[in-house]
Amino acid sequence: MSQIGIVYTPEQGSPCPQHASVDTLRLAERGVRYVRVQWLDLVNTVRFRILPASYFARLCRTARPGVCLSRVTLGLVGLQIAAGFSGTGEDLLAFDLDSFRLCPYAPGHAVVMGWFQEKVPAPGAPLASPLCPRALLQRVVDAARAEAGLAFLAGFESEFILLSATAPRPVAVNDAHWTTSAKFRTGTVENTVMEEIADGLQEAGIELQMVHAEAAPGQFEVVTGPLAPLEAADALVFTRETIYNVATKHGLRATFAPRLHADNCGSGAHVHFSVHSSRPAPAGARRDAALAPTLTATERSFLQGVLEHLPALCALLMPTPASYARMQDGIWAGGTYSCWGTDNKDAPLRLCGTPGAHHFELKPSDGTASPHLVLAGVLAAGLGAVLRGAELQSGDCTKPAAWMSEDERRAVGLGDPLRLPRTVGDARRLFQEDAYLREKLGDEFVTKYAAVNKELETYMQMPTEEETVTRLVEYY
Repeated sequence: MSQIGIVYTPEQGSPCPQHASVDTLRLAERGVRYVRVQWLDLVNTVRFRILPASYFARLCRTARPGVCLSRVTLGLVGLQIAAGFSGTGEDLLAFDLDSFRLCPYAPGHAVVMGWFQEKVPAPGAPLASPLCPRALLQRVVDAARAEAGLAFLAGFESEFILLSATAPRPVAVNDAHWTTSAKFRTGTVENTVMEEIADGLQEAGIELQMVHAEAAPGQFEVVTGPLAPLEAADALVFTRETIYNVATKHGLRATFAPRLHADNCGSGAHVHFSVHSSRPAPAGARRDAALAPTLTATERSFLQGVLEHLPALCALLMPTPASYARMQDGIWAGGTYSCWGTDNKDAPLRLCGTPGAHHFELKPSDGTASPHLVLAGVLAAGLGAVLRGAELQSGDCTKPAAWMSEDERRAVGLGDPLRLPRTVGDARRLFQEDAYLREKLGDEFVTKYAAVNKELETYMQMPTEEETVTRLVEYY
C-alpha cells in the first residue's frame, strides 16, 4: 500500500539549535532587546521573567546560568498556595538555550524555557527538581531510549475559540460552521488574526501544517508538525502564547477552555505521537497480532500500556471540571471507554496513517493540561508495557464503544471495559492510586500534583455557572 502524506522519523532533525551558547544565539544581530525566561507551573499557567538581553548574556557566562525563583511558583493557583507548598526555599530556573525562539508577536523579544533545579543540591542527589515538568518528561524519554531502544515523535492540534467579549458572557467572533469559508472572510478581524498567527509560527521556526475552521462558534484549529517530545511540548507552549498575544493585539480574547457551549463542540489539544524502536522485533508470534495486524509488537505493547493507565492519566490530560463536559460519547471527543479504533474519532486513542507509517491520536487531552505532563504520563505508561512485553487485550473499535451492544464489545475484547472517570475528583483519586505511575513519575510529584489539582478544582467552581465560565475563559 502506498503511503499517504509525509512520513516523519525521529532522525528528521530539529529546527531548534542544539547545544546552543549565548554567542550562537546572536542576540544583538537579531535585534533581541529582551529575553523571556519562561516556565509552566503545574496548572498549565505560562509564567516568565523578562531580562534585558545584556543581563541575560552576562548570566549565560556564569557557572550555572539561570534565575532564582521561590519554590511556591509551581504550586500557585491564582494567588492560592496548594497544600505542600510554601514561600520558603528557592529553586534555580536554569536556562535551556536549545529552546530559544524569537517572538514575532513581541518584536525585540525572544524566549527560552527553563529547567527547575535544586539551588543547592545535596551531595549525590539529582540536580533536577522532582517537580520540574520538563525534566520529568526528559527523564521518561531518556529511560525509554536506554531501557527499550524507543524514540518518539509528537505533535499537537490546538483548538481554541476567538471571543469578541468575555463578560457578562462569552461572545464568539462568528457563528460559522466546521471547515466553512465563512469563518475566513477577507477583511474580518478573525481572518487577520489567523493569518498573523500562521505567519508568526512559521517565522519562529515551527512547522505549521494547517489552520482551519472548527465546528463551534468562533472556533479554529492550528496543527503543528511532529518533533521530539520535549521540543514538541515547548513548541505547543509557544504556539499558545502566539495565539493569545495575536488575538489580544486585535482586541479579541482567545480561549482554550474545554467546553463553552453545551449544545456544541468543545476544544481539545489532541496529541499525535508515534513510537519508533531501534531494537529487533521479539522472536516468535504473539497472540495479540490478530487484534492489530498492521501494528508492530512494540506498538501493540505500548498501546496496551496507555489503555491500561488511561483512567488514571485523565488527571493529567483533563485537569479541570470543564474537561469532563467535553469528553462525552458520540461527539467526536474520544468518548468514555478506554479503547482504540482505526480512524475512529469517538475512541480516546485513534489509529492514524497507513501500515508501516502509523501514529496514534490521543483525544482526551485539552488546553488546560500541561503538554509536558501529558507526554510524560503517556510515554511512561507505554514504556512500562513495552518493557514487560504486554500483549494488546482489545481490538479495533469500528464505531463508538458506547453505541456497541454487549456482544459487540465482547467481540473486540471489551467484555469488562475500562471506563474513563467522569469527574476530576475521580481522575485524581485514580492517579494517586496508580502504583506504576507513582513509581515512574515520582511519589513527590504525584502527591503535590494532586494537591495543586484539588486547589484548581476549587478555584474553578464559582457561585454561578456564568461566573464559572468567565473564570475558565480568563484563566485558559
